[in-house]
Amino acid sequence: MKIAVAGTGYVGLVAGVCFAEMGHQVTCVDIDESKVNIMKSGVSPIYEAGLEELMQKNYAAGRIDYTTDYESAYKDAEAIFIGVGTPEQPDGSANLSYIATVARQIAETIEKDCLVVVKSTVPIGTNDKVEQFIQDFLIHDVKVEVASNPEFLAQGSAVHNTLHAERIIIGTESAWAESLLKEIYEPFQIPIVSVSRRSAEMIKYASNDFLALKISYMNDIANLCELIGADIEDVAKGMSYDDRIGSKFLNAGIGFGGSCFPKDTKALDYLARQHGYELKTVKAAIDVNTEQKTMLYKKASKRLITFNGLKVAVLGLTFKPGTDDLREAASLENIPLLLEQGAHIAAYDPVGADNFAKFYPEGKSGTGSISYVSNINQALDDANVCFIFTEWGEIKEVTPLMYKQLMKTPLVYDGRNIYKVDDMQQAGVEYHSVGRKSTVRENGKESRKLELQSVQS
Repeated sequence: MKIAVAGTGYVGLVAGVCFAEMGHQVTCVDIDESKVNIMKSGVSPIYEAGLEELMQKNYAAGRIDYTTDYESAYKDAEAIFIGVGTPEQPDGSANLSYIATVARQIAETIEKDCLVVVKSTVPIGTNDKVEQFIQDFLIHDVKVEVASNPEFLAQGSAVHNTLHAERIIIGTESAWAESLLKEIYEPFQIPIVSVSRRSAEMIKYASNDFLALKISYMNDIANLCELIGADIEDVAKGMSYDDRIGSKFLNAGIGFGGSCFPKDTKALDYLARQHGYELKTVKAAIDVNTEQKTMLYKKASKRLITFNGLKVAVLGLTFKPGTDDLREAASLENIPLLLEQGAHIAAYDPVGADNFAKFYPEGKSGTGSISYVSNINQALDDANVCFIFTEWGEIKEVTPLMYKQLMKTPLVYDGRNIYKVDDMQQAGVEYHSVGRKSTVRENGKESRKLELQSVQS
C-alpha cells in the first residue's frame, strides 16, 4: 500500500521504516531539508537500536524515501500517518499546532480517497476536530476520514516495540477506515484492538498514565522504606509474584522522564480540569515525580557543607539508557543546581553528551563549570562526589572498588539503585541510593545507618 508519514521523529520515522519493512511503499515527510538528506544517506537523526540498519535496507530496496515535498507525497497516498510532535504547553495542555499544519496541507493536496491516521498522542476528541478541519479546507472532491492509531513504543527499543507489539490499537468511525487500517497492519501479525476514535485516544493516555502512576507509587513507597528501615527491592520482589501487580515498573529511582510520561500525565490532568474533574491519582503521580528528581541532590546537600569548588562526577545524562533523548531527564534538574552551587562537573554519557552541551556548553557556568569526558574513569578521577542518573550498561560495569580507587572521596549518590549496598560497603564506598539503607562514614570508619531524614524536606 502507498503510505505517507508526516514527521520523522521517534513516532513518524520508526513507523515509516517499519511499514516499509512490512512491504509497504512509504514516503516520510519532514520540513528540514538537511535532515531529509541525512536520512537519504542512511543515517538516522535519532539514536535508536536497529533503526539505521532498517533505514538502509529499505531505502536500497526502494520501499522508503524521504522528502520535504509534501504535495507529491500526499496527493496520491492511500493512507497518511501523522507523527508530528504535540509538545507540552505551559498550562500542561498539548500544543496541536503541528497537527493542524499537516492537516491543512493534506486537505489542500490529496487528489484521491485517503485515510488520515493520527499516531501522535493527542487529547481526547482531537481526531474529530482534525477530520472537520480537513473537510473545511478540502479542495478536491475526494473521500477522506480520520482514524486514531496511537503508538506504544519505548525509546531505546522502539523498532522492536513496533514490529513485536503486544497489540495494535485502532480507533475508527466507519467499516471502510477499520478495514483499511487492518489491511495495513495485517503483515505485522499482531492482535488488533478496534474501538472508537475517542476510546483509542483515551487508551493511549490511560496506559501511559497508569505506568507513570505505578512508578511514582513505588518511589513514594521507597521514600517511606528509608524512614522505617525496609528495603524497597525486597518489597518490590515480594509484590512482583502477585499476577495482579506484575513485575514491571516496580524499580524505585529518581523519577520518570522522556517524551511521554511527563507530558501525558500533565495533559490528562489538564483535560480533566477543563471538564471540571480532578484526577487525584494522576495529579499525585505528577507531584511525586517532581519531588523525586532532586531528592539525591537534597540528600547530598545535607551531607556536604557546599558543592563550591568540588569536582562532581555525573554518570548518565539521558532520561534512560538506549536513547540520546534528554526530555525531562533528571540531569536537567540536578546539574543546574550543582552549577549554581559552584560545582565543577565532569559528565559522562555514551550518546547524550552532545545534546546536553546544547543546553550547557562546556566551560565555566556561573561560579561552577562543566566538562564532558569520553570515559567513566575521567569523570571519577579525583572526584569528591558522584551522581548516577542513568543506568547505562557501561556504568553498571564499573565495580564498587573503582569508586574507592579513583575518587578523592568515595561518595556516591545512585539514582538507579545499580549496586548492592553490601558490595559498596565492603569496597569502602559511602553509598546512598533510593529506598534502601545507606553506607555512611562515622569517625573515619564505614558503618551503616538508616536515612532518617525525609527526602521531601
